[in-house]
Amino acid sequence: MTLMFIAQDRLSVSKTNMRHSRKAPDVSDILPTIRKRGVIQTLLVRPCETEGDYEIVAGARRFHAAVLVAAETGEAEPLPCRVLAAGDDAAAIEASMIENLARLDADEVTQWETFTRLVKEGREIADIAETFGLPDLTIRRVLALGNLMPRIRDLYRQEKIDRATVKHLTMASKSQQRAWLALLDDKEAYVPTGHQLKAWLLGGQSISAAHALFDVDGYKGALVADLFGDDRYFADADAFWTAQNAVIAERRDAYLEAGWSDVVIVPASERFDSWEYEKAPKRKGGRVYVDVRANGEVVFHEGYLTRAEARRAERGLPVAATEKPTRPEITSALSGYVDLHRHAAVRAAMCAHPGVALRLAVAHMIVGSPLWTVRPDSRSTRNDDVRESVEASPGEARFDEHRRAVLAVLDLSPEEPTLTGGNGDDHGLCQLFHRLLELPDSVVLDIVAVAMGETLMVGSAAVDAVGSHLDIDMADWWQADACLFELVRDREVASSLLAEIAGDVVAKANAGEKAKTVKKIARDHLEGANGRAKVERWVPRWMRFPPAAYTTRGGVASVAAAGRAIRIVPNSEAEKLAA
Repeated sequence: MTLMFIAQDRLSVSKTNMRHSRKAPDVSDILPTIRKRGVIQTLLVRPCETEGDYEIVAGARRFHAAVLVAAETGEAEPLPCRVLAAGDDAAAIEASMIENLARLDADEVTQWETFTRLVKEGREIADIAETFGLPDLTIRRVLALGNLMPRIRDLYRQEKIDRATVKHLTMASKSQQRAWLALLDDKEAYVPTGHQLKAWLLGGQSISAAHALFDVDGYKGALVADLFGDDRYFADADAFWTAQNAVIAERRDAYLEAGWSDVVIVPASERFDSWEYEKAPKRKGGRVYVDVRANGEVVFHEGYLTRAEARRAERGLPVAATEKPTRPEITSALSGYVDLHRHAAVRAAMCAHPGVALRLAVAHMIVGSPLWTVRPDSRSTRNDDVRESVEASPGEARFDEHRRAVLAVLDLSPEEPTLTGGNGDDHGLCQLFHRLLELPDSVVLDIVAVAMGETLMVGSAAVDAVGSHLDIDMADWWQADACLFELVRDREVASSLLAEIAGDVVAKANAGEKAKTVKKIARDHLEGANGRAKVERWVPRWMRFPPAAYTTRGGVASVAAAGRAIRIVPNSEAEKLAA
């Protein structure tokens, strides 16, 4: 590698540079230094076809900053450069990405664009992983973004959808992605995200008639239609798959008769990732991959070989024969028969063991499952003062102590932000269930209390119902602070608070004062400041159990009414019901 100084007008940004196709980069962070000291760190370049010209593989931001400085001063100084050998695109792409990853954060979509170019240049997954010091699985996950439509990748790049949603969308077919985008564009529609999206994609028993390869009108099984008749669904999933698989078998035979080398059925438990394959015509040994999805959709991918086989074909070597998948031991219908009978036996036996059922319920609350949607309340607020007030409260501190103790009992990191809100992983659920079986009832009930606390909805009637049942005195958990009085903006309410804290005489004496003055007097009484008599354990009516209002304008009493609608059974009655 040669070190030399090259004039700015002989330099241009290479197409192999990660940031070539993007708008001019932000150089505000390095511009002051380059104005003062010039470009110190070398650019990585390689010769162009035009003699004397070079293209920048890494260092585009330094180059752009230097161009700006040259425009300001009128003097374009030559830039220090390390010169790569010409012609090796893959090496140039790697050099650009390595430098940019170590310097300016590259989002996953940009990584995907670069990794994809490396794959097209002939790099294997293992080679890319070794070059960048990343696990093979990480490279595969980034490459999986290739299954997404460009608009979805852009939404992810702009952080308008989260990682969990994108992860599940990589499993979706193009038609499913289009349907999801249509929901996203409909402001009145529910858009499944995260784990709800996974359930939506897998389809369960809701198999649309649109996915049938056979003649639906001639189908003898039951179909269910919505009220508008626009969409129809198969009532019997097993009957659907019997008919669907028959057509798949016919199509497979037709492909083989047409001269395709092989037809590979990709079952719903697996997946077809286009980035792992390359197009290959029939005459060059290309095969057909039949992508069967759990929601009933079947996609036929014609003319593909694995990348390794494509490389062999390019060198004139025979393409290795594909090992045919082993036929499963039991059919789908028999598997369903076994599963349903096992399910019936387990749930019947569990009725005699409520302690086991309780532990399984707790495991579901923490880990989640396709049939359980349990997530912690975000307890969010845009007001920083409110956030600080709550975080400093005795209730928040006490609950955090319990949460950390429970995490320790379950061998989970005490730094986990929440106990609940798992990803629905079956293996994790079973592990947790067996751990809970080892714990005594008292500890399990402690875990239930924390899980319930995290998933108790802020502002709900349930909060009022439980608080009233437990006869909670908020004075034990809260003390008036500056944040409360800052949030009180109503003069009538401020006067009512003063009357409750200091008495009617004081309130009437200050009836003509501004709300700010009234609140200051109230705070002086609570703190015993400025000669005022100190008032202990005062709690505003809104925070009590049950809550109440200071005016007739509403907004508080409705909460109490909703809370009283939830009946909490006293211990004595519960014991009678259990008996």
